[in-house]
Amino acid sequence: MSKLKTETLEAKIVLLETYLLQKESINLKISKVNVGWHIDHSLKVINAVISTMQKSNPDEYEDNFKLLGKLLFALQIFPRGKAKAPKHVKPPEIILNEDLIHQLALAKKQLQQIELLDKNAFFKHPLFGNVNKQRVLTFLNIHTTHHLKIIKHILV
Repeated sequence: MSKLKTETLEAKIVLLETYLLQKESINLKISKVNVGWHIDHSLKVINAVISTMQKSNPDEYEDNFKLLGKLLFALQIFPRGKAKAPKHVKPPEIILNEDLIHQLALAKKQLQQIELLDKNAFFKHPLFGNVNKQRVLTFLNIHTTHHLKIIKHILV
């Protein structure tokens, strides 16, 4: 596991936290949803991915990572507006500060658990296929960066 990738994701989680006071900000030219939605969604993804990997059966892992995933990982980007968030990582209508603070604390704690995962712990991504321990930090960094960029553009 890359300590640098872990530290990078940790810094991004801290950066998400700095936007809490601006969670109601919105710019419909940039995004249909507000800053709070992007913070909540990013944290839900981090927490759900790690939790799913902790519960996964490494014996069931199959390397079926798709070309699209390899391409986007190589480019270190996710295109804007091309994918829909699955229901379990969609924020609620009303996003409470207490919920965001809880999710932030959980994400920081969960991040430390990645190192303890089996190398074949995985989660199934709807477009990319199975994402294992080797790829998870890259995925989470790209995904979080994607939403941080949107937040920054909303606030400009």
